[in-house]
Amino acid sequence: MSGILSRIRQCPLPAALLLCALAPILNAQQPALKPAAKPAVESSASPASQQPAGTPQLTRQDLEPFMDGIAPMQLQQGDIAGMVVAVVKDGKVLFAKGYGYSDVARKKPVSVDSTLFRIGSISKTLTWTAVMQLVEAGKIDLDRDVNAYIDFKIPSPFGKPVTMTTLMTHTAGFEEVVKELFVTDTMNIVPLKTWVPNHLPTEIYMPGTTPAYSNYGATLAGYIVERVSGEPFNDYIDAHILRPLGMTHTTFAQPLPASLAPMMSKGYQKASDSAKAYEYVAAWPAGSVAATAEDMTHFMIAHLQDGEYNGARILKPETAQLMHSRLFGAFAALPGMAHGFYEEGRNGQRVVGHGGDTQWFHSDMHLMLDDHIGFFVSYNSAGNGKGTGRADIWHQFLDRYFPFTPPPAARVATAFADDRAVAGSYRSSRRSQTTFISGLELVSQQSVSPNPDTTISVKGMDDLAGNPKHFREIGPKLFRETDGQDMVAFKTDDAGVSTMGIQYPFEVGQRSSLLKNGQLNEIAAGFALLMFLLTL
Repeated sequence: MSGILSRIRQCPLPAALLLCALAPILNAQQPALKPAAKPAVESSASPASQQPAGTPQLTRQDLEPFMDGIAPMQLQQGDIAGMVVAVVKDGKVLFAKGYGYSDVARKKPVSVDSTLFRIGSISKTLTWTAVMQLVEAGKIDLDRDVNAYIDFKIPSPFGKPVTMTTLMTHTAGFEEVVKELFVTDTMNIVPLKTWVPNHLPTEIYMPGTTPAYSNYGATLAGYIVERVSGEPFNDYIDAHILRPLGMTHTTFAQPLPASLAPMMSKGYQKASDSAKAYEYVAAWPAGSVAATAEDMTHFMIAHLQDGEYNGARILKPETAQLMHSRLFGAFAALPGMAHGFYEEGRNGQRVVGHGGDTQWFHSDMHLMLDDHIGFFVSYNSAGNGKGTGRADIWHQFLDRYFPFTPPPAARVATAFADDRAVAGSYRSSRRSQTTFISGLELVSQQSVSPNPDTTISVKGMDDLAGNPKHFREIGPKLFRETDGQDMVAFKTDDAGVSTMGIQYPFEVGQRSSLLKNGQLNEIAAGFALLMFLLTL
């Protein structure tokens, strides 16, 4: 789920068309818990009392007009039907409001408490919460071979087993699979007992080494929840998370229960288009949740309060703290993976969160752990790509209430050599290598280009105006956006393989060999097509 559709917008036209076509079928004794790891980079956030003079206070009175100025503009510019924004602070809902329509034809407005949105891969955070409950109960060991919990065999081609730790950090080594990820109707949704063993991907990396986002991995984790708890997955989630948190308008179920179906927002490509059919996710622990924004505030508050909401506790404090702690990072200077959540520090704040995408719905959830602030936003339309999106509304929120200026960095003496050393084409670690879609990665790679001023630019990393961002080296092969906070890092392993890391820790870029170089293959394919047309 998360990332597939966003990558379409960064692909050259041939790849985008192919990906769009594929999108409909394509996120006993209790053991002692490990102490929470410290963040890789210490937070430099200032307490509210030490914010620069004139910084607005985060209150509903200030936040509502601020959001009222952003959200309607996003809907208009992006041709988006509707959206919802919710902010929690210190255990309470500070702000929650719907904008636009859940049904354009009927002019039905979006409601915070009675409009369901598909939250895509944010669903995984409920699955991972269930996993941590069972870790807490002593029924799952994070570092045990998952074959101990299932009724089929996952091979170990690299001599190292898949564990729950590798599943939660997307480092199980699985290649990307899209077969029967989305299906057209409920007739194609089969029990996890059937789906999981029949869709086992090939391992292309040694477990625990390479982040490669995996919807299959989260679905496997959901099946393990079902197996070790003795309850069907949906029943377990309902009994141990949704009901305790009062999330009465949230469900993994497909089709929707009769009581919730009338509340479901329509999904759109654009608001000016007709509504689309309901999306069915066969790998449902990875991304089938439909929820109201009000219910999502309960979930955020529970995580921000170390597992407790309104007197109900779903995790012990030490378990919640462990879940939010860093578990894996390919680059020490960049955000890493927590236990299912991923780090996304920005504006000097310690933040964990998760994004979620279906074809039509696009959502983000951010948890500012030290300030006990949660931010949720969801859109019911893909839009036309012209308006600013969920990242921009989140960044504007942070810039208003937590202004931040990155610390100055000294010029690196080897900048001229380094920007050329890292230049080239990189293919995503999240890819298919043995299936029919493997060829797509040849035309969807990211290229790194040196600029005359010793900065670099990365294909697909553009500013709001659509211009390539410039990244200046601030440490050994560590680059920061010249007028922003985004980071890019590079490293070379003992085998001479170069890797690129960006802000999202669930995948990396791997330097392409000559035969796998996307740019060269595009040129070759174009030449072959030209010769074919001339011959014809």
